[in-house]
Amino acid sequence: MAKLNSNYDKLAAGYLFPEIARRAKAFASAHPSVKILRMGIGDTTEPLTPTIVKGLHERVDLLANRATYTGYGDSEGELPLREAIAADYATRGSTVNADEIFVSDGAKPDTGNIQTIFSEDAIVAVQDPAYPVYVDTNVIAGRAGNFDASRGLYERIVYMPCNEDNGFFPSVPSGKADIIYLCSPNNPTGNVATREQLTAFVAYARQHRAVILFDAAYRDYIKDPTLPRSIYEIEGARECAIEFYSFSKGAGFTGVRLGWCVIPKTLVLEDGDIGKTHRLWTRRQNTYFNGASNIVQAGALAALTPAGKAECQATIDYYMQNAALIRSTLQDLHIRCFGGDNAPYVWLKTPGNMKSWDFFDKLLSEAHVVGTPGSGFGPSGEGYFRLSSFGHRENIEAALQSVRQNLKL
Repeated sequence: MAKLNSNYDKLAAGYLFPEIARRAKAFASAHPSVKILRMGIGDTTEPLTPTIVKGLHERVDLLANRATYTGYGDSEGELPLREAIAADYATRGSTVNADEIFVSDGAKPDTGNIQTIFSEDAIVAVQDPAYPVYVDTNVIAGRAGNFDASRGLYERIVYMPCNEDNGFFPSVPSGKADIIYLCSPNNPTGNVATREQLTAFVAYARQHRAVILFDAAYRDYIKDPTLPRSIYEIEGARECAIEFYSFSKGAGFTGVRLGWCVIPKTLVLEDGDIGKTHRLWTRRQNTYFNGASNIVQAGALAALTPAGKAECQATIDYYMQNAALIRSTLQDLHIRCFGGDNAPYVWLKTPGNMKSWDFFDKLLSEAHVVGTPGSGFGPSGEGYFRLSSFGHRENIEAALQSVRQNLKL
């Protein structure tokens, strides 16, 4: 008899963003004349840049010609792109070799899929609040144990609280952790880890033979040159860290889909020799994956040229100007807020210590604005709320004007 994976039944609730969409749709149905202003899901809105579009078109034209048509490529990614990525790391002072880079269809699937090469009894630690994929994929894999509804957490997950007291970056685990998820700039808080903070985690991981899964999807939004954009800027990280990146936010590929992960051959785990993690992931990718779209890889290669980088930076600057508008509006309303200076998200303290979903309903009903409840990112997110700077300027301005005029504080 075929049986289902019962771990799916342990997922605490519906995935955060579909629940937001469900509530917004219900409100729209009940108020058909109201225009809903969206500042919730972090989906890009501005068009692909000319250099990227040119790269995509050129590859399409090659595929339309019998003499230049290509089919399957390397499952790890096309070599010119991997070499360009390695060169990009070098400009930032990090050592990454082209054969340590695995091109994929995005950082989200990578951060979920990567844990399949680790043991089922591995102890997982996550920043709290955290991007839901980190926890949910480990629940599905059977590592999380049962959900404790009274505390809003899973019994076998190690939660590393991020709050105002610690500047929204946690201390290293006090006990044992085998897999440690870190995200910087952080989604949802907008906080960026310092070199000193990352150094402490690298030291912990090396001491305990743990692995850091470092999500750098928002690295291109860091303006402060003193803040690290890669875990590999930290000495010793090549022994203990895997890094993920997404072209989604840096180049507007949310619908185009492309990312990469780096698995250094020098990575060492508790029960594996040097290089084994790299070999296992190579085997996994060759088994499950035939490589990312060759058309999309051409667009990514164009994004990494000097012209492509300059154009992408202009788009990032546009979103960060939106973030500055959000921050200034909240500050004018005397709402405590964080982030938005080196990240595209603004993290606010709900007025009057309201529950996150209660503030969601209040913001929607009074100002007709959709945001993201902090509790959806973990127990430490309760009492906070995320606003996204991804949006057309006129829509961001309209939403903020509605907040100023209609939100009853």
